[in-house]
Amino acid sequence: MTASPAGLRYESKDGIAVVTLDRPARHNAIDLTTAAELTALWRDVRFRDDINVIVLTGAGDQAFCTGIDRTAEVPQPASPYSTDDPLLAIGPKANDLWKPVIAAVNGMACGGAFYLLGESEFVIAAEHATFFDPHTTYGMVSAYEAISMAQRMPYGEVMRMSLMGTAERISARRAYETGLVSEVVPGPALLDAALRAAAVIASHPTEAVQGTVRAVWSSREAARAQALAHAPHLIALGNLPPDRQTELFTGRSRHFRVR
Repeated sequence: MTASPAGLRYESKDGIAVVTLDRPARHNAIDLTTAAELTALWRDVRFRDDINVIVLTGAGDQAFCTGIDRTAEVPQPASPYSTDDPLLAIGPKANDLWKPVIAAVNGMACGGAFYLLGESEFVIAAEHATFFDPHTTYGMVSAYEAISMAQRMPYGEVMRMSLMGTAERISARRAYETGLVSEVVPGPALLDAALRAAAVIASHPTEAVQGTVRAVWSSREAARAQALAHAPHLIALGNLPPDRQTELFTGRSRHFRVR
């Protein structure tokens, strides 16, 4: 097993790599260094002939990932036509990796976590896992996240999650019912369940597996690309100024309900 300063852990065996977001004190939120490390990792795995399948998870049992770290300062270009989003390149597909990724979700998955879930082949969740999108609560447009989930969930479920913000969390069971999650298991069995599925896939010829991933991804790619093209403009128009976002973030009640 290896660890990076960014808080990633990586280990591999029998054709399977396990990638762990290892910042539990920050609920596995992604800072700029971690984002860069994820990009580099996916691009490296493209050339690893000994790796056929990846399991992606988060350290601890409180969170899989809670998106970008709120303490991260993201420099922005002066041009109103450009927006830098460090999370856009943290997923495997953004880095031309077509080896399948299984997401093992333990605890909260929210906000920018959907960049990763949206580029995973399927999701296995612990019974205590919850999913929510906080953007609108804090005066931010949910664009990339909602677009990713629109590829996996019914329209009404995506809209409800995106618009309810922090007021409501989707339980693992409800996520299974709506198609976001393919399997729900007890928390202690989560990684074993993901590894069992990965072992089956890793036993198949990798060329056929990667071709299948690419074929299915292409079935939704055109609509996704069109939607993503609108995202930066909608974010620029709809986001409150950063100081207003911070004001809402620090002033909102943390009460919520799980459905």
